[in-house]
Amino acid sequence: MKHVIRAAVDENAAALLKLSHDIHANPELGFEERKAVAWQTELLAKNGFTIEHPYCSIETAYKATRKGIGVGPRVALLAEYDALKGVGHGCGHNIIASAAVGAALGIARLMENLVGEISVIGTPAEEGGGGKILLVDRGAFNEVDCAIMMHPSTKNIIGRGGLAAVSVEAEFFGKASHSAAPERGINALTAVIQFFTGIDVLRQTWPATAKINGIITAGGQASNIIPEYAAANFTVRAKTRKALLGMVEDLQKIAAAATLTTGAENKLTVDLVYAERYSNKALGEAFKANMEFLGEQMGYPSPDEILGSSDIGNVSLVTPAIHEYLSIAAESVNSHSDAFRAAAASPRGDEVVIKAAKGMAMTAFDFLTNASLRQAVADEFRQIAATQ
Repeated sequence: MKHVIRAAVDENAAALLKLSHDIHANPELGFEERKAVAWQTELLAKNGFTIEHPYCSIETAYKATRKGIGVGPRVALLAEYDALKGVGHGCGHNIIASAAVGAALGIARLMENLVGEISVIGTPAEEGGGGKILLVDRGAFNEVDCAIMMHPSTKNIIGRGGLAAVSVEAEFFGKASHSAAPERGINALTAVIQFFTGIDVLRQTWPATAKINGIITAGGQASNIIPEYAAANFTVRAKTRKALLGMVEDLQKIAAAATLTTGAENKLTVDLVYAERYSNKALGEAFKANMEFLGEQMGYPSPDEILGSSDIGNVSLVTPAIHEYLSIAAESVNSHSDAFRAAAASPRGDEVVIKAAKGMAMTAFDFLTNASLRQAVADEFRQIAATQ
């Protein structure tokens, strides 16, 4: 059966690589990915998938479904396709989308003989827009038994976790005055500076895994005018969503203290919270075995692995999920860079599209047909859910 999957992906290789290169050559920012969605859904519809678009009232989200011969396990393959501002596909989301579509086409050949359901869920705006968070909140994963996706990287690894993260904007509103009479004004920039100072004071009370970085986005118009408005934006990360929300509470206290000492009013805007990621080990091991069958040796993250953040973490809290990595560039190449963007449309990038499609399709097949694997995946997920 897995040889059938390989053959089906190979038969569609030209279309999948065209999809990858078309998305790469036409970068679209989060929630604006209209071309990418149209190309994916057109290819899936031609191969017998039922398309829901828009999905969950999100214009650039979609769901493509192919049912088997009866009610059974439901597997979702996740596609990302948004680009980075100024960099294009420097994170390789064109590969993620094409591999997910390819995996669906690979296993579709078998669905008339399998019990269950396979779907591709198109998830927009991973880069800061939290598309998966919105989909989770709107019930997109309520009837999904596992979610499978991959991400291009500089290493072949499974089981990499992720930090919880959130963007916070701090705004302060004061009163303008000429600098010859500063006592007549309320300096909003001073409040922002106090906010940064307060963060440094509390930093020592946060866990070592906590991270916060910020920039001043508004600080006045002229040096001889007391700024009536100032603002800063921060990226806050923590090991868990619970710890992250505790840090946000601390930021609210710091803002209140800056208001008290300067007289400026404050407004804190907290964006969607990206949860920490729980990569399902049982499902990841199945993917690892399939990729090694395809000639890709897979490893595990090092103990001191640098962790980022992604909205797949929110998915991993509501259904078993994997987000595994396949190398398309040397380890010296940074993600979100021009060099990584080039790698995402390179011969190796194309090879990963096809291999990842096969590996994910085979892993979906394992889940649909292996009751012991499904039990192990579910048991592990229940243990994680019990800690939340």
